[in-house]
Amino acid sequence: MNGTKQRVIKDAKLFINGEYTDSFSGETFDTIDPSTNQKLASVAKANEEDARHAIEVAQKTFESGIWSEMPVAERSNILCKMADLVLERVEELALIETLDVGKPIKESRGFDIPRAAANLRFFAEMANYIHHEHYDQAKYMSYSKYAPAGVTSLIIPWNLPFMQMTWKASAALAAGNTVVVKPASYTPLSAVMLGEIANDAGLPPGVLNILTGPGGTVGTEMTRHPSVRRISFVGDSTTGRTVMQNAASQLIPVSLELGGKSANIVFEDADIDEAVAGSIDAIFRNQGEICLAGSRLLVQESIYDLFIERFVKAVRKIKVGNPLSEETDMGALVSKSHLETVDQYVQHGLSEGAKLAIGGKKIVSHGEGNFYEPTVLYDVDNKMKVAQEEIFGPVLVVIPFKTEDEAVRIANDSIYGLAGVVWTNDLRRAHRVASRVHSGLLWINCWYYRDLRTPFGGAKASGIGREGGRHSFEFYTEAKTITLKL
Repeated sequence: MNGTKQRVIKDAKLFINGEYTDSFSGETFDTIDPSTNQKLASVAKANEEDARHAIEVAQKTFESGIWSEMPVAERSNILCKMADLVLERVEELALIETLDVGKPIKESRGFDIPRAAANLRFFAEMANYIHHEHYDQAKYMSYSKYAPAGVTSLIIPWNLPFMQMTWKASAALAAGNTVVVKPASYTPLSAVMLGEIANDAGLPPGVLNILTGPGGTVGTEMTRHPSVRRISFVGDSTTGRTVMQNAASQLIPVSLELGGKSANIVFEDADIDEAVAGSIDAIFRNQGEICLAGSRLLVQESIYDLFIERFVKAVRKIKVGNPLSEETDMGALVSKSHLETVDQYVQHGLSEGAKLAIGGKKIVSHGEGNFYEPTVLYDVDNKMKVAQEEIFGPVLVVIPFKTEDEAVRIANDSIYGLAGVVWTNDLRRAHRVASRVHSGLLWINCWYYRDLRTPFGGAKASGIGREGGRHSFEFYTEAKTITLKL
């Protein structure tokens, strides 16, 4: 595996106008393997000048019409070729993703990279079937066109970098836009590789541009440049507010997918084995570094003790360790600083009166990596900091409830509204609770399944706007009504 690692991991450069290039300043930064805290590669460090250059390239390319005016079927074919190339390189991409993020290789290979290919193919094919409205009335005929919006800025988080990048970029590109992408500085390597794949698939130069660098400089320019006509951002709610403020100065439409503290509600009539297995996945997949995580577990009092007992028993079977091992269920957290933040939340929760069922400390037996025990805090009050703030790690808080009304009240007692889960065998209750919980997504007796045709986004502090299916095309295009007097 070490030989494979040496062959795959290369220093990363900016990808602008179809070419890999150094930043104007020549500066670089290191990206780190979270499982060892050793350097993986040097990465070009872009600044405002690089961002302006990439946006100008994207604007000129858009105006040229080489992509925006290309027949939809031809655009679709190129994006489908990109999907094919992603699948051909799934082993290489999965290895890079695992090394850069710290997640288990079986997740990268089995889900993230195949899903990235599916993103590209889905939006490529859907672009052929976008509905155009047409109305006749008296002496007039009106019809609509959905034109590409223009230069699109995409700012991608570090937890699912390649999958998130393709989720955003494939829709924007399929709609005919040119794109500038900034992956997170913690995890830039897989995103940069999409440039090479784009070239091999025949994507015209300047259509896709990838910048690696700090959000404070590169991201700021990408969210306030007057040539940018759409911004899609995934990240924490605080940064989302800054993005929105920057965009407001140029009246740029934004799509924001922000934080979450989703309630995972287990009623007494649920299938306990199914609920335990699903709830384990909902908090410990990807080390809990998922905005959709079911991080608040609400359990009805009549099964509270039994459920915690079975849940803790299942947690003991989770294998934490080397992300490259096929046996590993949970890898390393993305950075030392994030590891410290997660631990601080746990210690604060204990000081507030939460009880520790399992976990609660860093793992030092795996060397210098950022490993943390899967952790369960129970008898938590929803007013506690650990129940209100997004920890974004392998930490579950368990809260008891008596009635359906109380469960809904607790679930909605949060600034966030991204997702939720309900476990019950009562069909009426399932639909009733699903409609009452304030969230953009809600699963019943499952978690994390996504149909790409459906709207995706959050309520309250979890975001603004919806993407997915036609909702993506509505965001990444300008609707134009044309009326003709007959």
